[in-house]
Amino acid sequence: MRKGLPLLAPHLLARALLARPLLAIALLLPGCGLKPLYAGGGSGAVASALADVEVAPIQGRSGWLVANALRQRLGAPPAGGARYRLDVRLDDQITGLGVRRDDAVTRERRTLRARYQLVDAGTGTTLVDATAGSDAGVDVVQSEYATIAAENSALERLAEIVADQVVARLALRARDGGGAAGASAPTPATPGAAAPTTAAPVPPAASPTPPR
Repeated sequence: MRKGLPLLAPHLLARALLARPLLAIALLLPGCGLKPLYAGGGSGAVASALADVEVAPIQGRSGWLVANALRQRLGAPPAGGARYRLDVRLDDQITGLGVRRDDAVTRERRTLRARYQLVDAGTGTTLVDATAGSDAGVDVVQSEYATIAAENSALERLAEIVADQVVARLALRARDGGGAAGASAPTPATPGAAAPTTAAPVPPAASPTPPR
């Protein structure tokens, strides 16, 4: 009896697609008869447009994680310099949820929100001004070391999720508008996400070196 390729259980496939929004888009769109997001693969128009975006340094450990995740997804910018710059400002918060009678916190929620702007490096014009974000639960245990490790693991997951959201938004604009910037008008913030407080450019951080 010949052995074929193993089949992925439906619930595992659904979990994989939910964990990677970009993978879900890439797999599902062709089956619906719609235009694939990454048509042409690494040499396609969308991938080329994303590679023309340089990620500015982002402050803090969360910024270092998000910046690295973005660079991995966008690809290396051209040798002559990228046409666009991506400025990101993060809000990383930990909030206590479960509280015992002795006021000890038993569970936390870590929330990572990002306001990002795509800027034309030549003119300084802001082409996209939007937000992204997610949150994760953290169990607070007796071991402080274990709790800190869980908080760090949650931050790493959130950084990946936020990077996926940002790149998916830029990829859709690149597909629809023919470039990483799409149309020249600024893009409104994602519905349901926190609206940016001002329209001023996001200041770049001083260094991409991860904090200890």
